[in-house]
Amino acid sequence: MSRCLLCPRKCGADRTTGARGACGMPAEIMVARAALHPFEEPPISGTRGSGTVFFTGCALGCIFCQNRALRAQGGTPPKGKALDERGLADLFLRLADAGAHNINLVTASHYTDRVARALSLARPTLKIPVVWNSSGYERVETLRMLDGLVDIYLPDFKYCSPEVARAYANAPDYADTTAAALAEMHRQLGAVCFDKDGLLTRGVLVRHLVLPGTRQDSIAVLHRIADTLPVREIRLSLMRQYTPDFTPDGAPAHLHRRVTSFEYDTVLKAAIALGFEGYFQAKESASAAFTPDFDDGGLLP
Repeated sequence: MSRCLLCPRKCGADRTTGARGACGMPAEIMVARAALHPFEEPPISGTRGSGTVFFTGCALGCIFCQNRALRAQGGTPPKGKALDERGLADLFLRLADAGAHNINLVTASHYTDRVARALSLARPTLKIPVVWNSSGYERVETLRMLDGLVDIYLPDFKYCSPEVARAYANAPDYADTTAAALAEMHRQLGAVCFDKDGLLTRGVLVRHLVLPGTRQDSIAVLHRIADTLPVREIRLSLMRQYTPDFTPDGAPAHLHRRVTSFEYDTVLKAAIALGFEGYFQAKESASAAFTPDFDDGGLLP
């Protein structure tokens, strides 16, 4: 991290000196919450919950992010507890002991090298799958640090249009970068595998959040995924959970409402026509009540 190039921003910040990169974070691994989480896709949460570790900071920074409390704002890092690699490995094992179906690493890309070392420490004892839960905005070179350490990739594919990606995340290269990342994820893991209880044990599950006013971009995203990966070897989670509760006042007007049934159903029909299998959400999912309480650190020491 003396010249951080972990994420596609490639900001080059010397995070070892306390300088904050594009992610807004120094070199220390900062964790905001670790707990069993019941609100992931059914083959991730199962009956006991996913052992979710929410890392602070994010290199993408979408303007409507429901986890914005975990992002650095105004030069001040968000809440969180600093852990070293051994402490993080021990946290994984505590989650496993608590009954987690898997270890679910949320937005850890800007700590990839250190998280990989923590996973290597935990692996001899850890007997449950590891999930890499990310924005999809990843460097292929960074993902290769995780080869053999991650069992399930759970990336977003948020935007296709460079104009939309620039407006919502200042990342006009998002689609090309994410498509390359998904190809690397699939190269590492291959086709999805499930256990006898229907829990995902290996493979790639791609998420797409349908946004208000951008259904055509959502359909373009689905086509880009289908052009990149064999749809029968992955699963799709088509999400309807967008809520404007976390959208700032200066955002485009259409982001201050929920997705309509027409918008979501139009994208869903396109997904079915392309042959995707996976998981779809009811309109009741669009509620801030499903956002974790980051004032509760859960199993953090």
